[in-house]
Amino acid sequence: MNKRPLKTQFQLAFTYIILASVVATVITYAFAVLLFMRVENKLVYPANHYEKRLPAIESYILQQQTALLASSARTALEAAIPGEGITYQVVDRNADKLYGTLDTVHIQGRTELYKLLNTTSSVQGRYVRTVPIIDGEGAVKGAVLLSYALKPTYVNESGNWWLTVIFIGALVSPFLYIILFALLFSRVVSNNINKPLRLLMEAARKIKEKDLDFEIGYHSDNELGQLSSAFDEMKTELESSLSAQWRMEQERVEMVEALAHDLKAPLSIIRSYTEALMDSGEVDDEKLRRYLGVIHENAGKSSELVRQMQYTSDMERTDTVLHAETFELAPFLERKIQAYRLEAGRKGIDIILRMEDAAGICLYTDAELLERILDNVVMNSLEYTPAGGSVSMSVALRGSRVLYEICDTGPGFSRRDLEKAVQKFYRGDDARASRDGHSGLGLYIAKQLAAKLGGSIRLRNTPEGGACVVVEHGRGGQMNENV
Repeated sequence: MNKRPLKTQFQLAFTYIILASVVATVITYAFAVLLFMRVENKLVYPANHYEKRLPAIESYILQQQTALLASSARTALEAAIPGEGITYQVVDRNADKLYGTLDTVHIQGRTELYKLLNTTSSVQGRYVRTVPIIDGEGAVKGAVLLSYALKPTYVNESGNWWLTVIFIGALVSPFLYIILFALLFSRVVSNNINKPLRLLMEAARKIKEKDLDFEIGYHSDNELGQLSSAFDEMKTELESSLSAQWRMEQERVEMVEALAHDLKAPLSIIRSYTEALMDSGEVDDEKLRRYLGVIHENAGKSSELVRQMQYTSDMERTDTVLHAETFELAPFLERKIQAYRLEAGRKGIDIILRMEDAAGICLYTDAELLERILDNVVMNSLEYTPAGGSVSMSVALRGSRVLYEICDTGPGFSRRDLEKAVQKFYRGDDARASRDGHSGLGLYIAKQLAAKLGGSIRLRNTPEGGACVVVEHGRGGQMNENV
Protein backbone atom coordinates (compact mmCIF):
# COMPACT_ATOMS: atom_id res chain seq x y z
CA MET A 1 0.00 0.00 0.00
CA ASN A 2 2.84 2.41 0.80
CA LYS A 3 4.11 2.32 -2.83
CA ARG A 4 0.75 3.20 -4.38
CA PRO A 5 -0.27 6.73 -5.50
CA LEU A 6 -1.52 8.93 -2.66
CA LYS A 7 -5.02 9.08 -4.13
CA THR A 8 -5.17 5.27 -4.23
CA GLN A 9 -3.82 5.05 -0.67
CA PHE A 10 -6.59 7.33 0.61
CA GLN A 11 -9.22 5.40 -1.35
CA LEU A 12 -7.97 2.05 -0.03
CA ALA A 13 -7.78 3.41 3.51
CA PHE A 14 -11.40 4.58 3.29
CA THR A 15 -12.46 1.20 1.85
CA TYR A 16 -10.60 -0.69 4.59
CA ILE A 17 -12.21 1.51 7.25
CA ILE A 18 -15.71 0.72 5.95
CA LEU A 19 -15.04 -3.00 5.47
CA ALA A 20 -13.36 -3.42 8.83
CA SER A 21 -16.16 -1.49 10.56
CA VAL A 22 -18.83 -3.64 8.87
CA VAL A 23 -17.07 -6.89 9.79
CA ALA A 24 -16.52 -5.78 13.38
CA THR A 25 -20.13 -4.63 13.65
CA VAL A 26 -21.42 -7.97 12.35
CA ILE A 27 -19.25 -9.81 14.86
CA THR A 28 -20.47 -7.54 17.65
CA TYR A 29 -24.12 -8.03 16.70
CA ALA A 30 -23.61 -11.79 16.48
CA PHE A 31 -22.08 -11.73 19.96
CA ALA A 32 -25.03 -9.67 21.23
CA VAL A 33 -27.52 -12.13 19.74
CA LEU A 34 -25.70 -15.07 21.29
CA LEU A 35 -25.63 -13.26 24.62
CA PHE A 36 -29.34 -12.53 24.36
CA MET A 37 -30.07 -16.17 23.59
CA ARG A 38 -28.06 -17.24 26.62
CA VAL A 39 -29.82 -14.90 29.06
CA GLU A 40 -33.28 -15.07 27.46
CA ASN A 41 -35.96 -15.92 30.04
CA LYS A 42 -33.28 -15.83 32.70
CA LEU A 43 -32.23 -12.23 32.75
CA VAL A 44 -34.16 -10.84 29.79
CA TYR A 45 -37.67 -11.49 28.57
CA PRO A 46 -38.09 -11.72 24.79
CA ALA A 47 -40.07 -9.03 22.99
CA ASN A 48 -43.26 -11.16 22.80
CA HIS A 49 -43.06 -12.36 26.38
CA TYR A 50 -46.13 -10.46 27.57
CA GLU A 51 -48.02 -11.10 24.36
CA LYS A 52 -47.75 -14.80 25.12
CA ARG A 53 -49.43 -14.17 28.48
CA LEU A 54 -52.59 -12.76 26.88
CA PRO A 55 -54.36 -16.12 26.25
CA ALA A 56 -54.16 -17.00 29.93
CA ILE A 57 -55.45 -13.56 30.95
CA GLU A 58 -58.29 -13.74 28.40
CA SER A 59 -59.22 -17.17 29.74
CA TYR A 60 -59.46 -15.73 33.26
CA ILE A 61 -61.66 -12.85 31.97
CA LEU A 62 -63.99 -15.33 30.22
CA GLN A 63 -64.34 -17.24 33.46
CA GLN A 64 -65.13 -14.19 35.60
CA GLN A 65 -67.18 -12.21 33.06
CA THR A 66 -69.55 -9.68 34.72
CA ALA A 67 -67.98 -10.29 38.11
CA LEU A 68 -65.05 -8.21 36.93
CA LEU A 69 -67.28 -5.12 36.71
CA ALA A 70 -67.33 -4.88 40.49
CA SER A 71 -64.36 -3.09 42.05
CA SER A 72 -64.02 -5.95 44.54
CA ALA A 73 -62.65 -8.13 41.65
CA ARG A 74 -59.65 -5.81 41.14
CA THR A 75 -57.28 -7.65 43.42
CA ALA A 76 -57.94 -11.01 41.83
CA LEU A 77 -57.65 -9.54 38.28
CA GLU A 78 -54.32 -7.87 39.04
CA ALA A 79 -53.07 -11.17 40.39
CA ALA A 80 -53.77 -12.69 36.96
CA ILE A 81 -52.14 -9.80 35.06
CA PRO A 82 -48.32 -9.28 35.27
CA GLY A 83 -48.14 -5.75 36.60
CA GLU A 84 -44.62 -4.95 35.33
CA GLY A 85 -45.34 -5.55 31.64
CA ILE A 86 -49.10 -5.21 31.18
CA THR A 87 -51.42 -2.39 32.22
CA TYR A 88 -55.20 -2.78 32.14
CA GLN A 89 -58.45 -0.92 32.28
CA VAL A 90 -61.99 -2.22 33.02
CA VAL A 91 -64.83 -0.28 31.37
CA ASP A 92 -68.62 -0.71 31.37
CA ARG A 93 -70.81 -1.05 28.30
CA ASN A 94 -70.72 2.75 27.78
CA ALA A 95 -66.90 2.71 27.74
CA ASP A 96 -66.69 4.48 31.10
CA LYS A 97 -63.64 3.47 33.16
CA LEU A 98 -64.44 1.52 36.30
CA TYR A 99 -60.88 0.84 37.53
CA GLY A 100 -57.41 -0.21 36.33
CA THR A 101 -53.80 0.91 35.75
CA LEU A 102 -54.18 2.05 32.11
CA ASP A 103 -54.75 5.80 31.83
CA THR A 104 -53.58 6.56 28.28
CA VAL A 105 -56.53 4.97 26.42
CA HIS A 106 -59.96 6.64 26.32
CA ILE A 107 -62.81 5.03 24.29
CA GLN A 108 -65.48 7.42 23.10
CA GLY A 109 -68.82 5.73 23.73
CA ARG A 110 -70.45 2.40 23.21
CA THR A 111 -70.18 2.35 19.42
CA GLU A 112 -66.37 2.70 19.43
CA LEU A 113 -66.16 0.10 22.19
CA TYR A 114 -68.08 -2.43 20.13
CA LYS A 115 -65.75 -1.82 17.19
CA LEU A 116 -62.69 -2.59 19.31
CA LEU A 117 -63.97 -5.80 20.90
CA ASN A 118 -61.70 -8.82 20.27
CA THR A 119 -59.21 -6.64 18.34
CA THR A 120 -55.66 -5.47 18.99
CA SER A 121 -54.93 -1.80 18.24
CA SER A 122 -51.81 0.35 18.51
CA VAL A 123 -51.86 3.30 20.87
CA GLN A 124 -48.81 5.50 21.54
CA GLY A 125 -46.29 2.80 20.70
CA ARG A 126 -48.03 0.07 22.67
CA TYR A 127 -50.58 -2.54 21.71
CA VAL A 128 -54.06 -2.66 23.29
CA ARG A 129 -56.12 -5.84 23.32
CA THR A 130 -59.87 -5.35 24.01
CA VAL A 131 -61.51 -8.39 25.66
CA PRO A 132 -65.33 -8.23 26.02
CA ILE A 133 -67.23 -8.95 29.26
CA ILE A 134 -70.45 -10.84 28.41
CA ASP A 135 -73.30 -11.81 30.74
CA GLY A 136 -75.10 -15.12 30.77
CA GLU A 137 -77.51 -14.04 28.05
CA GLY A 138 -74.67 -13.10 25.67
CA ALA A 139 -75.03 -9.33 26.04
CA VAL A 140 -71.93 -7.14 26.18
CA LYS A 141 -71.69 -5.56 29.62
CA GLY A 142 -68.23 -4.08 29.35
CA ALA A 143 -64.62 -4.86 28.42
CA VAL A 144 -61.10 -5.27 29.75
CA LEU A 145 -58.37 -3.37 27.88
CA LEU A 146 -54.90 -4.96 28.12
CA SER A 147 -51.91 -2.74 27.09
CA TYR A 148 -48.43 -4.21 26.42
CA ALA A 149 -45.28 -3.51 24.38
CA LEU A 150 -43.31 -5.78 22.04
CA LYS A 151 -39.73 -5.27 23.29
CA PRO A 152 -37.23 -7.17 25.38
CA THR A 153 -37.47 -6.46 29.07
CA TYR A 154 -35.39 -7.37 32.04
CA VAL A 155 -36.51 -9.96 34.50
CA ASN A 156 -34.98 -7.84 37.23
CA GLU A 157 -34.96 -4.15 36.23
CA SER A 158 -32.68 -3.03 39.09
CA GLY A 159 -29.91 -5.63 38.85
CA ASN A 160 -29.18 -5.92 35.11
CA TRP A 161 -27.76 -2.47 34.25
CA TRP A 162 -24.69 -4.07 32.68
CA LEU A 163 -26.91 -5.69 30.05
CA THR A 164 -28.17 -2.25 29.14
CA VAL A 165 -24.62 -1.05 28.70
CA ILE A 166 -23.80 -4.02 26.45
CA PHE A 167 -26.84 -3.58 24.22
CA ILE A 168 -26.36 0.19 23.94
CA GLY A 169 -22.73 -0.44 23.11
CA ALA A 170 -23.79 -2.88 20.39
CA LEU A 171 -26.11 -0.23 18.90
CA VAL A 172 -23.42 2.48 18.76
CA SER A 173 -20.60 0.05 17.87
CA PRO A 174 -20.64 0.92 14.10
CA PHE A 175 -19.78 4.53 14.87
CA LEU A 176 -17.14 3.51 17.41
CA TYR A 177 -15.58 1.09 14.94
CA ILE A 178 -15.50 3.75 12.19
CA ILE A 179 -13.66 6.13 14.54
CA LEU A 180 -11.29 3.38 15.72
CA PHE A 181 -10.38 2.10 12.25
CA ALA A 182 -10.16 5.65 10.87
CA LEU A 183 -7.51 6.40 13.51
CA LEU A 184 -5.71 3.11 12.76
CA PHE A 185 -5.61 3.39 8.96
CA SER A 186 -4.93 7.13 9.01
CA ARG A 187 -1.89 6.35 11.14
CA VAL A 188 -0.74 3.80 8.54
CA VAL A 189 -1.21 6.28 5.68
CA SER A 190 0.45 9.00 7.75
CA ASN A 191 3.49 6.79 8.35
CA ASN A 192 3.68 5.98 4.64
CA ILE A 193 3.71 9.70 3.84
CA ASN A 194 5.92 10.82 6.72
CA LYS A 195 8.77 8.41 5.90
CA PRO A 196 9.71 10.00 2.54
CA LEU A 197 8.92 13.46 3.90
CA ARG A 198 11.41 12.93 6.74
CA LEU A 199 14.00 11.79 4.19
CA LEU A 200 13.33 14.89 2.09
CA MET A 201 13.58 17.16 5.15
CA GLU A 202 16.88 15.53 6.11
CA ALA A 203 18.11 15.97 2.53
CA ALA A 204 17.09 19.65 2.59
CA ARG A 205 19.00 20.08 5.86
CA LYS A 206 22.11 18.52 4.32
CA ILE A 207 21.87 20.81 1.29
CA LYS A 208 21.57 23.77 3.66
CA GLU A 209 24.78 22.57 5.33
CA LYS A 210 26.41 22.30 1.85
CA ASP A 211 26.64 18.51 2.17
CA LEU A 212 25.69 16.84 -1.14
CA ASP A 213 27.01 13.40 -0.20
CA PHE A 214 23.67 11.65 0.41
CA GLU A 215 21.05 9.50 -1.25
CA ILE A 216 17.28 9.54 -0.70
CA GLY A 217 16.49 5.89 -0.07
CA TYR A 218 12.88 6.00 -1.20
CA HIS A 219 11.83 4.60 -4.56
CA SER A 220 8.23 4.41 -5.68
CA ASP A 221 5.98 5.28 -8.62
CA ASN A 222 3.68 7.45 -6.49
CA GLU A 223 3.83 11.21 -6.05
CA LEU A 224 6.28 11.04 -3.14
CA GLY A 225 8.56 8.72 -5.09
CA GLN A 226 8.47 11.14 -8.03
CA LEU A 227 9.20 14.01 -5.64
CA SER A 228 12.15 12.08 -4.17
CA SER A 229 13.45 11.33 -7.67
CA ALA A 230 13.09 15.00 -8.60
CA PHE A 231 14.93 15.95 -5.40
CA ASP A 232 17.73 13.51 -6.30
CA GLU A 233 17.92 15.02 -9.79
CA MET A 234 18.02 18.50 -8.27
CA LYS A 235 20.84 17.39 -5.98
CA THR A 236 22.72 15.91 -8.93
CA GLU A 237 22.23 19.08 -10.98
CA LEU A 238 23.28 21.22 -8.02
CA GLU A 239 26.35 19.07 -7.52
CA SER A 240 27.12 19.38 -11.23
CA SER A 241 26.58 23.14 -11.10
CA LEU A 242 28.85 23.52 -8.09
CA SER A 243 31.47 21.36 -9.79
CA ALA A 244 31.19 23.53 -12.90
CA GLN A 245 31.59 26.66 -10.78
CA TRP A 246 34.64 25.10 -9.15
CA ARG A 247 36.09 24.26 -12.56
CA MET A 248 35.36 27.79 -13.76
CA GLU A 249 37.15 29.17 -10.73
CA GLN A 250 40.08 26.85 -11.42
CA GLU A 251 40.11 28.00 -15.04
CA ARG A 252 40.03 31.61 -13.92
CA VAL A 253 43.05 30.99 -11.71
CA GLU A 254 44.79 29.15 -14.55
CA MET A 255 43.88 31.97 -16.93
CA VAL A 256 45.46 34.55 -14.67
CA GLU A 257 48.55 32.38 -14.21
CA ALA A 258 48.80 31.72 -17.94
CA LEU A 259 48.32 35.37 -18.81
CA ALA A 260 50.89 36.43 -16.25
CA HIS A 261 53.34 33.82 -17.51
CA ASP A 262 52.89 34.73 -21.15
CA LEU A 263 53.01 38.45 -20.57
CA LYS A 264 56.14 38.19 -18.45
CA ALA A 265 58.43 37.29 -21.35
CA PRO A 266 57.43 40.02 -23.84
CA LEU A 267 57.20 42.64 -21.12
CA SER A 268 60.66 41.70 -19.84
CA ILE A 269 62.01 42.05 -23.37
CA ILE A 270 60.31 45.42 -23.79
CA ARG A 271 61.73 46.59 -20.47
CA SER A 272 65.25 45.36 -21.28
CA TYR A 273 65.34 46.98 -24.71
CA THR A 274 63.86 50.18 -23.35
CA GLU A 275 66.49 50.34 -20.58
CA ALA A 276 69.20 49.60 -23.15
CA LEU A 277 68.02 52.54 -25.23
CA MET A 278 67.88 54.80 -22.17
CA ASP A 279 71.36 53.76 -20.94
CA SER A 280 73.02 53.96 -24.36
CA GLY A 281 74.75 57.25 -24.95
CA GLU A 282 74.88 56.97 -28.67
CA VAL A 283 72.42 54.96 -30.76
CA ASP A 284 72.63 54.74 -34.54
CA ASP A 285 69.52 54.58 -36.67
CA GLU A 286 69.94 50.90 -37.53
CA LYS A 287 70.23 49.83 -33.91
CA LEU A 288 67.31 52.06 -32.95
CA ARG A 289 65.11 50.57 -35.64
CA ARG A 290 66.07 47.04 -34.58
CA TYR A 291 65.34 47.72 -30.92
CA LEU A 292 62.09 49.47 -31.68
CA GLY A 293 61.11 46.56 -33.90
CA VAL A 294 61.65 44.11 -31.04
CA ILE A 295 59.70 46.37 -28.68
CA HIS A 296 56.87 46.69 -31.19
CA GLU A 297 56.72 42.95 -31.80
CA ASN A 298 56.57 42.05 -28.10
CA ALA A 299 54.11 44.83 -27.34
CA GLY A 300 51.94 43.35 -30.11
CA LYS A 301 52.21 39.87 -28.55
CA SER A 302 51.15 41.29 -25.18
CA SER A 303 48.21 43.10 -26.74
CA GLU A 304 47.18 39.94 -28.61
CA LEU A 305 47.20 37.91 -25.39
CA VAL A 306 45.00 40.45 -23.64
CA ARG A 307 42.72 40.63 -26.70
CA GLN A 308 42.31 36.86 -26.74
CA MET A 309 41.41 36.79 -23.05
CA GLN A 310 38.84 39.55 -23.49
CA TYR A 311 37.39 37.90 -26.58
CA THR A 312 37.14 34.53 -24.82
CA SER A 313 35.24 36.15 -21.95
CA ASP A 314 32.85 37.89 -24.35
CA MET A 315 32.36 34.74 -26.39
CA GLU A 316 31.23 32.69 -23.38
CA ARG A 317 28.36 35.05 -22.64
CA THR A 318 24.97 33.44 -23.32
CA ASP A 319 23.25 36.54 -24.70
CA THR A 320 25.39 37.02 -27.82
CA VAL A 321 23.22 37.74 -30.88
CA LEU A 322 24.40 36.39 -34.23
CA HIS A 323 24.22 38.61 -37.32
CA ALA A 324 23.54 36.38 -40.30
CA GLU A 325 23.96 37.64 -43.85
CA THR A 326 24.07 36.16 -47.34
CA PHE A 327 27.43 36.18 -49.12
CA GLU A 328 29.38 34.24 -51.74
CA LEU A 329 31.83 31.81 -50.23
CA ALA A 330 34.56 31.86 -52.94
CA PRO A 331 35.35 35.62 -52.86
CA PHE A 332 35.22 35.52 -49.05
CA LEU A 333 37.81 32.71 -48.84
CA GLU A 334 40.04 34.18 -51.55
CA ARG A 335 40.23 37.42 -49.60
CA LYS A 336 41.11 35.50 -46.42
CA ILE A 337 43.76 33.39 -48.19
CA GLN A 338 45.36 36.56 -49.57
CA ALA A 339 45.61 37.95 -46.04
CA TYR A 340 47.12 34.69 -44.74
CA ARG A 341 49.74 34.73 -47.51
CA LEU A 342 51.23 37.94 -46.07
CA GLU A 343 51.90 36.20 -42.74
CA ALA A 344 52.93 32.91 -44.38
CA GLY A 345 55.39 34.71 -46.69
CA ARG A 346 57.48 35.86 -43.73
CA LYS A 347 58.03 32.23 -42.76
CA GLY A 348 58.36 30.86 -46.27
CA ILE A 349 55.14 28.87 -46.03
CA ASP A 350 52.88 28.25 -49.02
CA ILE A 351 49.06 28.71 -48.68
CA ILE A 352 46.80 26.58 -50.93
CA LEU A 353 43.00 26.89 -51.41
CA ARG A 354 40.90 24.11 -52.99
CA MET A 355 37.21 24.88 -53.46
CA GLU A 356 36.07 21.66 -55.24
CA ASP A 357 32.24 21.66 -55.54
CA ALA A 358 31.80 24.62 -53.16
CA ALA A 359 33.14 27.27 -55.55
CA GLY A 360 29.83 28.80 -56.56
CA ILE A 361 27.75 28.52 -53.39
CA CYS A 362 26.32 31.24 -51.16
CA LEU A 363 26.05 31.06 -47.38
CA TYR A 364 23.59 32.58 -44.97
CA THR A 365 25.54 32.85 -41.73
CA ASP A 366 27.52 35.21 -39.52
CA ALA A 367 30.51 36.07 -41.71
CA GLU A 368 32.44 37.70 -38.84
CA LEU A 369 32.27 34.56 -36.69
CA LEU A 370 33.26 32.36 -39.64
CA GLU A 371 36.23 34.65 -40.30
CA ARG A 372 37.35 34.37 -36.66
CA ILE A 373 37.09 30.58 -36.81
CA LEU A 374 39.30 30.39 -39.90
CA ASP A 375 41.73 32.96 -38.48
CA ASN A 376 42.28 30.91 -35.32
CA VAL A 377 42.66 27.61 -37.16
CA VAL A 378 44.87 28.88 -40.00
CA MET A 379 47.09 30.98 -37.70
CA ASN A 380 47.48 27.93 -35.45
CA SER A 381 48.63 25.92 -38.49
CA LEU A 382 51.03 28.66 -39.59
CA GLU A 383 52.49 28.77 -36.10
CA TYR A 384 53.49 25.09 -36.11
CA THR A 385 54.42 24.69 -39.80
CA PRO A 386 58.17 24.91 -40.37
CA ALA A 387 59.72 27.17 -43.04
CA GLY A 388 59.33 25.74 -46.51
CA GLY A 389 56.16 23.87 -45.56
CA SER A 390 52.59 24.45 -46.67
CA VAL A 391 49.08 24.97 -45.30
CA SER A 392 46.11 23.90 -47.44
CA MET A 393 42.40 24.67 -47.06
CA SER A 394 40.02 22.32 -48.86
CA VAL A 395 36.33 23.31 -48.94
CA ALA A 396 33.60 20.81 -49.85
CA LEU A 397 29.82 20.33 -49.61
CA ARG A 398 28.28 17.44 -47.70
CA GLY A 399 24.54 17.78 -48.23
CA SER A 400 23.49 20.95 -46.42
CA ARG A 401 26.81 21.18 -44.58
CA VAL A 402 30.03 22.96 -45.53
CA LEU A 403 33.38 21.40 -44.57
CA TYR A 404 36.68 23.30 -44.30
CA GLU A 405 39.70 21.02 -43.96
CA ILE A 406 42.83 22.97 -42.96
CA CYS A 407 45.95 20.76 -43.08
CA ASP A 408 49.61 21.64 -42.54
CA THR A 409 52.98 19.95 -42.93
CA GLY A 410 53.96 20.49 -39.30
CA PRO A 411 54.61 17.87 -36.63
CA GLY A 412 50.93 16.89 -36.31
CA PHE A 413 48.90 16.19 -33.16
CA SER A 414 50.01 13.82 -30.47
CA ARG A 415 47.48 11.36 -29.04
CA ARG A 416 46.97 13.67 -26.09
CA ASP A 417 46.58 16.66 -28.41
CA LEU A 418 43.78 14.89 -30.34
CA GLU A 419 41.84 14.51 -27.09
CA LYS A 420 42.47 17.89 -25.46
CA ALA A 421 43.68 20.42 -28.04
CA VAL A 422 40.28 22.17 -28.17
CA GLN A 423 40.12 22.62 -24.39
CA LYS A 424 40.69 26.01 -22.84
CA PHE A 425 44.35 26.77 -21.96
CA TYR A 426 45.63 23.47 -23.38
CA ARG A 427 49.23 24.00 -24.55
CA GLY A 428 50.47 20.61 -25.67
CA ASP A 429 54.11 19.87 -24.88
CA ASP A 430 56.42 22.19 -22.95
CA ALA A 431 58.22 23.39 -26.06
CA ARG A 432 55.01 24.78 -27.53
CA ALA A 433 53.77 26.10 -24.21
CA SER A 434 56.11 29.07 -24.18
CA ARG A 435 56.68 29.73 -27.86
CA ASP A 436 55.44 33.06 -29.16
CA GLY A 437 53.26 33.68 -26.15
CA HIS A 438 51.00 30.74 -27.02
CA SER A 439 47.93 31.00 -24.76
CA GLY A 440 46.18 27.70 -25.50
CA LEU A 441 43.02 29.50 -26.62
CA GLY A 442 43.10 29.38 -30.44
CA LEU A 443 41.38 26.06 -31.09
CA TYR A 444 39.16 26.50 -28.03
CA ILE A 445 37.87 29.79 -29.47
CA ALA A 446 37.34 28.17 -32.88
CA LYS A 447 35.35 25.33 -31.30
CA GLN A 448 33.09 27.70 -29.37
CA LEU A 449 32.46 29.87 -32.41
CA ALA A 450 31.68 26.82 -34.55
CA ALA A 451 29.11 25.71 -31.98
CA LYS A 452 27.44 29.12 -32.23
CA LEU A 453 27.06 28.55 -35.97
CA GLY A 454 25.51 25.13 -35.32
CA GLY A 455 28.74 23.41 -36.34
CA SER A 456 31.69 21.51 -34.89
CA ILE A 457 35.47 20.97 -35.09
CA ARG A 458 37.34 17.69 -35.44
CA LEU A 459 41.08 17.00 -35.27
CA ARG A 460 43.10 14.39 -37.12
CA ASN A 461 46.52 13.79 -38.64
CA THR A 462 47.39 13.37 -42.32
CA PRO A 463 49.00 10.13 -43.53
CA GLU A 464 52.20 12.15 -44.00
CA GLY A 465 52.14 13.19 -40.33
CA GLY A 466 50.81 16.73 -40.56
CA ALA A 467 47.87 18.13 -38.55
CA CYS A 468 44.35 18.61 -39.94
CA VAL A 469 41.49 20.61 -38.43
CA VAL A 470 38.04 19.99 -39.95
CA VAL A 471 35.48 22.76 -39.44
CA GLU A 472 31.85 22.01 -40.29
CA HIS A 473 28.70 24.13 -40.23
CA GLY A 474 25.38 24.50 -42.06
CA ARG A 475 24.86 26.59 -45.18
CA GLY A 476 22.13 28.56 -43.41
CA GLY A 477 19.17 28.32 -41.00
CA GLN A 478 20.98 26.06 -38.50
CA MET A 479 22.52 28.66 -36.21
CA ASN A 480 21.54 29.41 -32.64
CA GLU A 481 19.80 32.79 -32.79
CA ASN A 482 20.61 33.67 -29.19
CA VAL A 483 23.63 31.99 -27.67
